[in-house]
Parts: sequence; structure tokens; C-alpha cells
Amino acid sequence: MAGDTKESILDAAEALFGAQGFSGTSLRNITAAAGVNIASVNYHFGSKEALIEAVFARRLLPMNEARLQRLGHLEQAYGTGAIPLRDLVGAFIAPAMELSRDTEGGGQQFVRLLGRSYTEPSEWLHERVRAMYGDAIERFKPAFARSLPHLPTDELYWRMHFMIGVLAYCMAGTDMMRLIASCRLSDASDTGALTQRLITFLEAGLNAPVAPAPEAMTLKAGEAG
Repeated sequence: MAGDTKESILDAAEALFGAQGFSGTSLRNITAAAGVNIASVNYHFGSKEALIEAVFARRLLPMNEARLQRLGHLEQAYGTGAIPLRDLVGAFIAPAMELSRDTEGGGQQFVRLLGRSYTEPSEWLHERVRAMYGDAIERFKPAFARSLPHLPTDELYWRMHFMIGVLAYCMAGTDMMRLIASCRLSDASDTGALTQRLITFLEAGLNAPVAPAPEAMTLKAGEAG
């Protein structure tokens, strides 16, 4: 029963924080929605901030564990050699895409909460969320470096940053994608097809030649003149 109570509180908090925001949702709102009393929240979480952190951890930690499991299988298969870039990208983005399209387990609801965390910024929350991603990101960095040996470290980190940004956009859901897109998107609601399109796009972007530095480009233009 204690486990059921904790999950009920997390479910209610996730839905209300996503719909009303963190500051706009009180613990009484959450307990009323969950059908429990304030003492239950204090017992399981201790504070509103700890409850918010637990809501994020419930989704993000398993997602990142799935990423690391996929990476571990690839490292076993390829040893110290470079993992094919397409497989590496897939290991990183597929768990996130599966979470964002999960209608039965609450993943889609959680994505709305993620969006709320961007529009209602909180430095302490961002620090905790970054920490939840930290282990997975650090494990993937050397794997991407081996698969992309032509990229300087700074350029690699920029491209991984862009990869995460594109992934966040696709995680936002088909409604957001159709709103922003200038044309009709086929297969936007097909998670498998969308994931494969995204892998292909990111593989090409990550593996692109390094562009000349702006100074070098300016110099060449001047010399050509």
C-alpha cells in the first residue's frame, strides 16, 4: 500500500506540475488529486522540492539506464574499437523517443512536464536534472569521440549539444512538430519510423566535415578578392 500511495502522489504531481506549473501547484492540490493526506507526502518525500525532484527522477533515471544498457551491449560487441555511428546515435535517442511516445505508462504526460521546466525555469531544478543526465552523457562522450575521430573535442561537444536539442524537439510530440512544420509530415506519429529518420539525420550531421573557422573563411574571401 505504501508503494501505491507513493506512485499515486507522483502521478498526481506529474500531471498537476505539467498543467499548472511548479509554483502554481500546492501540496494540497496534489494530495487532493491523489486522494491522500499531507502527512503521506511528508513521509515519502519530505518537501515539495524533493517531490519535484522525485517526479523527474522516476522517468529520467530509467531512461538513462536504458541508454547505458544499450551502450554497454555495443561496447561488448566492438571492444575498444569505434562503434558504428548509426548504432551509437540509436542507443542514445531511442530510449528518449520511446519515453516521449509512451501513452500507457505516462511518458507523454512527463514530456509536458519537461516543457514546463523550460518555460518556468528554476536553477536548483536544472542542476538536479543535469545531474540525472550526467552519468549517461559522460559515458557516451568517449564513445562518440572514438566514432568521430576527425572532430576536435570542442566541435564534438557542440554537435552532441545540437543532437540533444533536435531530440528534445522531436520528443515534444507530433502536435508541436506539425505546428512548426511548413508542410505535412508523414509518419510523425509512428515512433519507429520517426526514430529511424532522426537517426539518419543526426548521423549525417554528426559526421559532417568540420567547417573552417570564421577567421579562416574571412581570410580566404579576402585573398580571393
